Amino acid sequence: MKKPLLVTMTAVLSLSMLAACGSNNNEGNANTAGNTSGSANTAANEGGSGGEAKLSGTIKMLTHRTDYINDGTMERYLKKFQEKYPDAKVEFEGLTNYATDIKTRLTTGETGDVLMIPSGMPASDLPKYFEPLPDSMFDDVYFADNSAFEGKRYGITTGVNTQGIVYNKKAFEKAGIAKAPTTLDELYDAAKKLKEAGIIPLYMNFGAQWPMGSWGDGSAFYVAGDADLTTKMAADPAPFQEGNAWGILAKIGRDFIKNGWVEKDLYTNNWEMSKGEIASGKAAMYFLGNWVIPQVIGAGAASEDIGFVPFPYDNSGKLNAPLGGDYMMGVSANSKNKELAIAWTDFFVKESGYVADSGFMPILKSEKAESPQLAEFQAANPTFIEGLPNNDKFAEIANKAQIGIGTGNYIQDLLLSKDLKAGLDELNKKWAKAKTDLGY
Repeated sequence: MKKPLLVTMTAVLSLSMLAACGSNNNEGNANTAGNTSGSANTAANEGGSGGEAKLSGTIKMLTHRTDYINDGTMERYLKKFQEKYPDAKVEFEGLTNYATDIKTRLTTGETGDVLMIPSGMPASDLPKYFEPLPDSMFDDVYFADNSAFEGKRYGITTGVNTQGIVYNKKAFEKAGIAKAPTTLDELYDAAKKLKEAGIIPLYMNFGAQWPMGSWGDGSAFYVAGDADLTTKMAADPAPFQEGNAWGILAKIGRDFIKNGWVEKDLYTNNWEMSKGEIASGKAAMYFLGNWVIPQVIGAGAASEDIGFVPFPYDNSGKLNAPLGGDYMMGVSANSKNKELAIAWTDFFVKESGYVADSGFMPILKSEKAESPQLAEFQAANPTFIEGLPNNDKFAEIANKAQIGIGTGNYIQDLLLSKDLKAGLDELNKKWAKAKTDLGY
């Protein structure tokens, strides 16, 4: 299984660690929209069994979920869809390196009829490649305008993710830990007990690099309690401070490394192996999104042995947690059967079972998560912070400063720096120079 795809600099900083993409792996615009095209509205208004039966033909869906094609899951979704539209057919093509390959496909026009919108695509490019979707599809839907431009919506999220501590209950039990931590002191105490019991407290996946975003750009906005954090950062010549979210997260990560509460081999990419370690209880915790839970269960854990709680970054007992969308799904502007493509898109994200199968939270705000892990998470009553798109200036400054948002590399350097303040000061130095060079 390939490593998760990374969100590009124009994507949402706050969502970079939330989206699950690739073959069971991790990758990764707000309430009004104008009228859509006639064909979109026609498809949306095809109500009742009579209207549904009128849709026919064959469409192709491009997807990153090669695993779901190979194991028959996509065919199962199709059979359910054909109960509504007996004369409809959907062909599936999986792209193993979706984030890269789909950009080439957009250039050549070989996009099929339905596809996942590339992370980081400028909103102004959406009308070139995608068909506007009907307003009715977005009633009660999270992130309704994440793929919108000039009052029209071009994509709908395929799932909702949050982030926290995924833990093995058996490992906790073996270490004499009665409950999941709800404060930072409890997290540290649990880590000590796990290490004493011969269990890796937290598999950081330092060597895989991309998971390191949890200790920085993947979490800073919700720890700060500010969905629009990147706008403030763009105006600040020194946004990386010990006393703010960046310093808080880095200190916790540094403490885990310093105390030997993470894997011993920091520099090898053991991402695939780590899932088996968590599943077996040899390691106890991940600091990742809910998308990883099905993968841990797939690696051999019993579902009832895996828990999920908000990340306790302080001792207040009142925690924030993020909400982020997975890939946005859209209909190709080149599709010859847009009505059927729109109907399939709406069905796929709301009725097929894909959301639950992938371990996501429902895309409809009024629905409750089916998995016991997400139910446990929600029972902790965190304040959910719904991520916003990155500020454009923020993205430009970070690129100019060569601070790899979404890559995890600069977080690796920060967590291993001899002094936290010195590490943050170095980031601020790069940031301030880039800001000045750009005239911001």
